[in-house]
Amino acid sequence: MKKTLVLGALLLASTPLVAMVAMASCESLKAKISQKIVNNGVPESGFKLDIVPNDQVSQASGQVVGNCENDTQKIVYIRLNNGDDSS
Repeated sequence: MKKTLVLGALLLASTPLVAMVAMASCESLKAKISQKIVNNGVPESGFKLDIVPNDQVSQASGQVVGNCENDTQKIVYIRLNNGDDSS
């Protein structure tokens, strides 16, 4: 019984850590995609990348260029005009 309680407590305590690691992996993927775009000649002020939950992708104005968190989040590329958001 004690082992079950300890195991349950450890699982609950590690849940926020798993979420942080997943978000960090989204951020690192976003940084890699951003670097590839810049390496292709697009200035950093010419675009932005947003991490969007799957259920909100249809509302995002842009093109999906990646996914993360076991395909629960999408990375959306949004082209900017003169450093301003085009929408």
